[in-house]
Amino acid sequence: MTGGTTACYIGIGANLGDAQESVRLAVARLDKLPDTRLDACSSLFRTAPVDAGGDDYVNAVARIRTALEPPALLQALHDIEHEFGRERSFRNAPRTLDLDLLLYGARVLDLPDLTVPHPRMHERAFVLIPLLQLDPFIDIPGRGPAHAFAPAVAGQAIQKL
Repeated sequence: MTGGTTACYIGIGANLGDAQESVRLAVARLDKLPDTRLDACSSLFRTAPVDAGGDDYVNAVARIRTALEPPALLQALHDIEHEFGRERSFRNAPRTLDLDLLLYGARVLDLPDLTVPHPRMHERAFVLIPLLQLDPFIDIPGRGPAHAFAPAVAGQAIQKL
């Protein structure tokens, strides 16, 4: 890798096809992005869809170190989703793969196609629990310690696979 890198957290989810295999393959694919390396990945978790129907999701959070700038990283994530057959037919539609840029270092971004930190990450057990597994003391820029939001998501069903 060239130049400096930034620690980024990527939310990963799938609920169509072999969701567990899709999540595992997506994690491996993240490590192949240019100027990027996979640092760590949480366990896989099974969760019920939030604000949607369909099968349960398989979710994880990966930590990468990348020299890609946020828009380029987002495009790379969308390219991986496309490789996995992702279609964006309607909001919260079932998906073969969903990759969300949750955190990009300590940066706060509000761009037309990208908001970082991810705007609902602190409301979702399927993001918070795997994120806290990777770093129990992580802060969500502009919001504070991630663990402070865990009690609010305690009622959301999540099962470690």
